[in-house]
Amino acid sequence: MFTGWSIHTLDGKGRLAIPARFRDVLKAKRDERLVITTSDRCLVSYPQEDWRTMADKVSRLSQVDPRVQAFRRYYISGATDCLCDKQGRVLIPQPLREMAGLNGQILLVGMQNNFEIWDKDRWYEEREQIRQSFGDLSSFLAELGV
Repeated sequence: MFTGWSIHTLDGKGRLAIPARFRDVLKAKRDERLVITTSDRCLVSYPQEDWRTMADKVSRLSQVDPRVQAFRRYYISGATDCLCDKQGRVLIPQPLREMAGLNGQILLVGMQNNFEIWDKDRWYEEREQIRQSFGDLSSFLAELGV
């Protein structure tokens, strides 16, 4: 399971070092490939098998619902297969780096079955917004039985 956060930098070629604890999750899944896709303010990275599971669910949704079409156009179409090299780095394609505003320091955020890749400053903005509404989020989760 991907948990916690860590700060990294992209190298000059756009490669990101995956932390050892995240690589351990990939090794346990026997999967060195990641699928990286766009989200609203960051990138989301899945082990290939978890991506397939999620994508299969989406493929069973309505082909004509405009919300599903929009989701596919944004989230599914942005997905790119990426292989970790022997040093545990992954090359993030330039278009994805641009969409997520990745430059300088990068924050990796464990999200259980995937992890997010954030520009550090964007992450701190996002986290502050979440903090301000955390009481409402806690109440919502309590309603769900968490």
